[in-house]
Amino acid sequence: MTGPLMAQQEAKVTPLMSKDLAEYPGKEGLMIMVEYPPGTADPIHRHNAHAFLYVLEGSIVMQVKGGNQVTLTPGQTFYEGPDDVHIVGHNASNTKPAKFIVFLIKDKDAPVLIPVK
Repeated sequence: MTGPLMAQQEAKVTPLMSKDLAEYPGKEGLMIMVEYPPGTADPIHRHNAHAFLYVLEGSIVMQVKGGNQVTLTPGQTFYEGPDDVHIVGHNASNTKPAKFIVFLIKDKDAPVLIPVK
């Protein structure tokens, strides 16, 4: 199947580490690995967190509202602040997967991703 009838592949998110931040009551550090299959795109969302991203494999396209769209390759980084709305996030390739690590500083037990309409 191709076109609109083909199911959109979703990103695979793997939690790697979570640590309560004793110096910042109610906050935690969370490290996740995100794998984008070829052609994968995220919905518009926010994190309500400080998010630090590091690309491991492939190429991804990222943009927050009011910022420039960037294409990132292995070894490059990206930052999203607690008030940022992530308007573009997708695998730059329709044939190769992409993989990246995200470290978040967020409220303990808060969701990692919050959809924005």
